[in-house]
Amino acid sequence: MATEQATFAGGCFWCTEAVFRDVIGVEQVESGYIGGSVEHPTYKQVCGGDTGHAEAIRVTYDPAVISYADMLDIFFATHDPTQLNRQGNDIGTQYRSAIFPHDAEQEAAARAGIERAGEGRGTIVTTIEPLTTWYPAEDYHQEYWDGEGQRNPYCMAVIPPKLQKLRKSFAARSKAAESV
Repeated sequence: MATEQATFAGGCFWCTEAVFRDVIGVEQVESGYIGGSVEHPTYKQVCGGDTGHAEAIRVTYDPAVISYADMLDIFFATHDPTQLNRQGNDIGTQYRSAIFPHDAEQEAAARAGIERAGEGRGTIVTTIEPLTTWYPAEDYHQEYWDGEGQRNPYCMAVIPPKLQKLRKSFAARSKAAESV
């Protein structure tokens, strides 16, 4: 099985990681930092907003099971791509909505995805940015929702509605909906 990778930034990486870990065809989701100017940034540095990095996820997926276009549709449906440099109360460029294509085909698909997402929704501010050096987030951020996130009030308020939207709007793509 040949897997491919996709890199998305949709606000808090805990939230986007939780959504994509529930998508059929996704093999792995890693939280990390991309798009900035500091080598090996820490969470504290990125949260300070001075490094230029986005909190992002790198998704390893099976394109025979889920297409990149379908993942883009899920990405746009489970965060607000009309908010510039923020998601809800998370404000700053580190929370920007961005796509980091791995090749020209993904870049073309990202442009088409932005166009689809904008239909009847307003201006999409999601950027398409060059795929720069990926820095995995610290270990405690990985699979956050499955552990610490269940006790984090922010996560408890934000992640369940995102998962509900995934499971309702993309039921055929949700691991949880599949097992019901």
